[in-house]
Amino acid sequence: MANLNYPSMRPAVRGEHTVDIPEDQYGVPNVMLHGLQPGRKLERAVHPLEYSEKHWDENKRTMDFSMLRNTQGLHAPLKLQMEIHTAKHFGRLPCLASSNTMLDSLTGRDDLINFDDIFNSPYESEMVGDAHLLLEKRQGML
Repeated sequence: MANLNYPSMRPAVRGEHTVDIPEDQYGVPNVMLHGLQPGRKLERAVHPLEYSEKHWDENKRTMDFSMLRNTQGLHAPLKLQMEIHTAKHFGRLPCLASSNTMLDSLTGRDDLINFDDIFNSPYESEMVGDAHLLLEKRQGML
């Protein structure tokens, strides 16, 4: 079978690393020398799936575009990327919040129920500002 230099559909492991924790002679961090540090700030060996889970959306998008290119050709992922770019930069008045329905349907997020769907973010509040002032601020007139 000929190698067509298609990108791999499997995500590569890039987040594996181990770093030593500054420890005292008893095996615990010396608070008097190094001070109190939050738990996440202490460097430690990470779980092999931690990097993969942090980059889930990026890995899925890369895999989907690679599969689309392998099955339908180069034009399909390019067309989809142009549609996603258009959906992200779709203009709307600044006093109206966008539901991003087109972007969600293009990326496949319309089938998922996340915390954002249940606990709305503050920018989707029901309070509407003065449309003229917000538009002038966006245009740099204020």
